[in-house]
Amino acid sequence: MNFQDARIAVLEARMSGEMADLVRRNGGSVWSVPAVREALLDATIPVSAFIDQLVAGSIQMVVFFTGVGVKALLQEAEKLGRRSELVAALNQTTVACRGPKPGAVLRKERITIAASASEPYTTAELIEALAPFDLSGQTVGIVHYGERNDQLSQVLATRGAKSKELCLYEWLLPEDTTTLKTLVTELLAGCVDAIVFTSQIQVRHLFAMAAELDQVQQLALALNTKTIVASIGPTCTAVLEDYGVTPHVIPEHPKMGYLIKALAAYMGQ
Repeated sequence: MNFQDARIAVLEARMSGEMADLVRRNGGSVWSVPAVREALLDATIPVSAFIDQLVAGSIQMVVFFTGVGVKALLQEAEKLGRRSELVAALNQTTVACRGPKPGAVLRKERITIAASASEPYTTAELIEALAPFDLSGQTVGIVHYGERNDQLSQVLATRGAKSKELCLYEWLLPEDTTTLKTLVTELLAGCVDAIVFTSQIQVRHLFAMAAELDQVQQLALALNTKTIVASIGPTCTAVLEDYGVTPHVIPEHPKMGYLIKALAAYMGQ
């Protein structure tokens, strides 16, 4: 099965090259429209305090959501001249992560992982992975992703734990949103064969552009009737459904390779 030169819109920013290569190898014509940029926040003071608390044993568990979050924390520690101190402290702390991406960065630093979420690597699976741990009276450090995860913080509170939260980067729209707005108009016109969503923030940003054009309902209708929609997993799918869009393709495993393979199979039918 291949795309037979179909026009595939890809919203991935960080791994846009890899995604584009996957589409091309399957015979598709790629239209790369990055929908998100990750902006590092000035976190020198909170990171220093976070490391102090880790070293003192005041934080008993640290939860990482993304590989970007792990890298950002290590980079901030490097700026402070405390990277090795951070790694040593994490190895004296119970470390949990949401899935393979933060896990890969942690293992590269030889940091022991005590718990990791299972597929499809959402907050629900992370909470399930934390279930065996007695967190009552404990302090849990949460290294957030592009926005705060209130769900985890609330669950920890119900289990009697305190949260020490760290936000190192945020998700923003691209500095120039012209191409993203053009994508909305092309979708409305039925000029895009398929669109690939790999994160829920991509969905929200696309519909933000539609809102600026006063075309939110029209975009939802176009995605349901004119363009094949591929969603990488349940979190992304839930946000699409919130906007009234039902994805045509959801892969068996929430990974880019499986997503493109599933899309090619669907379009090949």
